[in-house]
Amino acid sequence: MKIKTILVGCLLVLGSIQIATAQDDLQDILDREQNKTSDYVSPAFKMTRVAFGHSTEVRNQGVLELFTATRFWNFPGDRSESFVADKVTTRIALEYGITDRLSFGVGGTTFDGLFDGYLKYNLVSQNKGEKNNPFNITLFQGASYNSSSIPNPLVADDFSDRLGYTTQLLVSRRFSPKFSFQVAPTFVHKSLGLSNADNNNFFALGFGARYKLGPHLELVSEYYRTLNPIDSFNTYDPFAIGVNWEVGDILIQLMLTNTRNMVEDTFITQTRNNFNFKDPNLHFGFNATYVFHLSNKLKKK
Repeated sequence: MKIKTILVGCLLVLGSIQIATAQDDLQDILDREQNKTSDYVSPAFKMTRVAFGHSTEVRNQGVLELFTATRFWNFPGDRSESFVADKVTTRIALEYGITDRLSFGVGGTTFDGLFDGYLKYNLVSQNKGEKNNPFNITLFQGASYNSSSIPNPLVADDFSDRLGYTTQLLVSRRFSPKFSFQVAPTFVHKSLGLSNADNNNFFALGFGARYKLGPHLELVSEYYRTLNPIDSFNTYDPFAIGVNWEVGDILIQLMLTNTRNMVEDTFITQTRNNFNFKDPNLHFGFNATYVFHLSNKLKKK
């Protein structure tokens, strides 16, 4: 893959954004959202996602998040002749804080034709003091609809057969100002399979980590281990490693990953490429998150 070309282009864009953006950094925004107190512990992750999966963070009441994600990859051999990348998939999602603990989101993805919605509820936030809580705990419930064509005519194709559901318990801890870690026990139910022999229920365990490299730069990584994979074709565990670049209200994520799917029930169960540097296994990922403050109280310093 022409990764160097992509990276140079992204860095030029990022440089332009940083020059044009003279705003508070993202940590200040998060502090105001959390209504900082003496017992407050800064969020384990800067945004609502680690890499391709969700983090324990939720948007506060009146905060709207616009999330865009793109994956690029090449075909192997002589077919890799297009400019920059042979294939591109894009996801656009919105997440809104209904209350300070409950967020609702919707999104759509071009590659697999998925439309999805989700709820996130923060049960416990990490803090210190008289009521010491060592972990952040968030419940995630997602549902998706597969709008793409079904290649196997023997597979049922009713509306209910195209639905998928994902339930997660997200548990994270900020161990130090630089390092945070997350564990995500996951249950996925997929009504639709490419073969009648495939499982409908899947269990997985996700891991995510963040390490702060500088005031506006972080190293992040994420991995999911699927405990009972699909039988009808070979799948691999999704993995990503990348960097977060904070520019005011914007968080840019650059990553290398083996999954082109971007919704939980697909990247956990249907990642068809291993993580290596052979086309088309390696994908370049670019995420951008922008936060809109619809509540005036969050704009006050």
